[in-house]
Amino acid sequence: MATFKFELVSPERILFSGDVVSVIVPSTEGEMTVLAGHAPLVATLKAGIVFVQTTESNGKEFFVNGGLVEINAEATTILAEQGRFLEDVDNAVLDQEILTAETKYAGSHDEDEKKRLHDTLVQLREFKHVFAERKAA
Repeated sequence: MATFKFELVSPERILFSGDVVSVIVPSTEGEMTVLAGHAPLVATLKAGIVFVQTTESNGKEFFVNGGLVEINAEATTILAEQGRFLEDVDNAVLDQEILTAETKYAGSHDEDEKKRLHDTLVQLREFKHVFAERKAA
């Protein structure tokens, strides 16, 4: 299978950098799969799981909360507002993310910022529900 360069960057560190077979990205327009040679695209991310397929039988999962994905034929880069290895995520982490967004929302006086934070809260609560179901399975 053809591979391409992929990098996942959070404000704290580079979470992943290397050649991959595919990447599944949680964009605000819907989940999308990126393969080698993908058409150029820039999209906004929502809270969710990025699945990175490193070989035909191996992959890694990461949690992202917002950010951008930039795709071209040779490489894909995610600049996450927040990103973690999925194994570092639990209900306490998600509850803290929700509380932080709620606090920012309550203190904001900018309507555009309030809309963005409202969308973030909806996405985080939805992800927490899906995450809980996934853990229970």
